[in-house]
Amino acid sequence: MEVAIAVLGGAWKMTIIKHLLEGPLRYGELRRRVGSVTPRVLTRQLRELEHDGIVVRHAYAEVPPRVEYSLTSTGEGLKAFALELNQWGDDYIKKLAATSR
Repeated sequence: MEVAIAVLGGAWKMTIIKHLLEGPLRYGELRRRVGSVTPRVLTRQLRELEHDGIVVRHAYAEVPPRVEYSLTSTGEGLKAFALELNQWGDDYIKKLAATSR
């Protein structure tokens, strides 16, 4: 548990992983999908995920430069966990809404 939290415990890391499960994304598209994260924080979280072997950064030698992020095989191994965690969150919000009525 401690290792998983150390690797995945950043504020936006699981959200980043959830969106990358759909396939490789360019930085700008990933930023739009993740939401209200600042560019600095998103970049830091991506670098940490890359350092931990969860995400890979592909830089293409083009003009203008193109960078894509995708999950490694280790990152793909989080698919079931990420989907289950996402479902739990949806169910939790529904329960809160139902009890506040």
